[in-house]
Amino acid sequence: MENITVKTPWADHVGDVPLHLDYFEGSMIDKVEQIAQKYPDNVAFDFMGKATTYRQMVREIEKCAKALKTIGIREGDRITIAMPNCPQAIYMFYAVNMVGGIANMIHPLSAEKEIEFYLNESESVTAITLDQFYHKFESIRANTGVVNIIIASVKDALSRPVRAGYMLTEGRKIKKIPKDAPVIRWNDFMKLSTHCFYQYRVKRKSEDPAVILYSGGTTGTTKGIVLTNRNFNALGQQVIAANPMFRPGDKMLAAMPLFHGFGLGVCIHTMLSQGGRCILVPRFTAKSYAKLIVKCRCNFIAGVPTLYEALLRLPSMDGADLSCLKGVFSGGDSLSIELKKKFDRFLYDHKATIQVREGYGTTETVTACCLTPPHMFKEGSIGVPFSDTFIKIVEPGTDHELPYGEEGEILLAGPTVMKEYMKHPEETAQTLRRHDDGCTWVYTGDLGTMDEQGFIYFKGRAKRMIISSGYNIYPGQLENILDAHPKIQMSCVIGVPDAYKMQKVKAFVKLAAGVKPDEDTKNELMDYCRKHIARYAMPYDIEFREDLPKTLVGKVAYRVLEEEELAKEKET
Repeated sequence: MENITVKTPWADHVGDVPLHLDYFEGSMIDKVEQIAQKYPDNVAFDFMGKATTYRQMVREIEKCAKALKTIGIREGDRITIAMPNCPQAIYMFYAVNMVGGIANMIHPLSAEKEIEFYLNESESVTAITLDQFYHKFESIRANTGVVNIIIASVKDALSRPVRAGYMLTEGRKIKKIPKDAPVIRWNDFMKLSTHCFYQYRVKRKSEDPAVILYSGGTTGTTKGIVLTNRNFNALGQQVIAANPMFRPGDKMLAAMPLFHGFGLGVCIHTMLSQGGRCILVPRFTAKSYAKLIVKCRCNFIAGVPTLYEALLRLPSMDGADLSCLKGVFSGGDSLSIELKKKFDRFLYDHKATIQVREGYGTTETVTACCLTPPHMFKEGSIGVPFSDTFIKIVEPGTDHELPYGEEGEILLAGPTVMKEYMKHPEETAQTLRRHDDGCTWVYTGDLGTMDEQGFIYFKGRAKRMIISSGYNIYPGQLENILDAHPKIQMSCVIGVPDAYKMQKVKAFVKLAAGVKPDEDTKNELMDYCRKHIARYAMPYDIEFREDLPKTLVGKVAYRVLEEEELAKEKET
């Protein structure tokens, strides 16, 4: 850790949380294997009723690594993983790390053109996805440098009785893959491990790149965020240090997705690198999430505010015993003071002895780097920094630190700070800046304040962004997609308040000359959006306008449209 001299109102602890930790030196798989040697018979994860021990998991990771070596994966190669939370995704993620590759994590529900972009941007040579997403990959494969596509199926990871039920329900809906399709099926892929007779392990250092996650960065343009082994391993140690009630064997409900820093960093790697037990949830609804908390007697759960809002309204939670909970974490979006009060009351009424704890972070630091302590809560605060993580509030865009209580840009420094934005050196230099204190700081573009006890208060986003059900959606990206359609002259995308999602996406469109603003045109544009925009970012409506409001400098005045929608909400 770099030497640093910033104001810290505490000495060497915040409650039970140490200010400094000794960090593991090595790769992610090195850390997981260390834990597996210590607790070989402990359950590493459960998937749809089937448990896998640490010993079994490491054995499967090794087989997967040998198979990767057999198909020619070399040190530094990028492998795209477009998978839900399931065993094959876990094996592949750590096997890529074992052979010295870099895991390119993407949303399996991404639109075709988005997948094409992710594969090309990362220069992936291999991709793994589920059978139900095969056709999307196949349609854009020729436009990429991908050599091998590995196809997994949820049924392969199920116990025999559950598999039969799955094939009669979900399995029947999956479009068949041609027998001669140029892919490697998961089971055939794993058998290739028997052909690997040479060294398949590649020794990687802490600072080596290991994972690519995607975010809009500070400008809203999609960029790959390159994260290292140290970033993930340090996060695991920090999360456990911030939760002194954790014990090996404790269960975490891993429903947050793998392509998201929260899901991958906290729900998966933190647990597997510290001896926890993941309850893998491939696809969830509030109803199934609630059922698993109770059925599996989970100790830790993580979610976005919309999820907790939904849990409050579920009749199935009436009388549920939640006394098993040791930690409930909220991230991905601001937790309103009102929702926190309601959910804390809900936890109390269901025998839990804890309250929901809000965190804050960015993908540029993997995920959370700040969390409300277990012993102390301040209304409206997102907590205090993790061990060895520092936050300062500066005049936006400068290095001039502001006094306590004054609003400015939130800057982050610590062992989880990313390596770089892939292929974007200018924006990397803009976002990562080294100060006179010897530290590299992330300029988040978010606004906040700090009080005299070091508690941080999030005040808003300096950058234009919509947050819907915890997903970051960048209007500029969607406008670029819409404006590329020949029938659209100009578009503007905004977030509209929504009781469940917090915000939903709405598009305003000025059509090209001569195009009729009718239902047929709207349907055509919605079909176009479905092909180019991920499901979670899809506009719920497209409104045609003869003209769009402008600012004095001629830009589309999106705030005017936001105010119009807010006024409509109030009227109804």
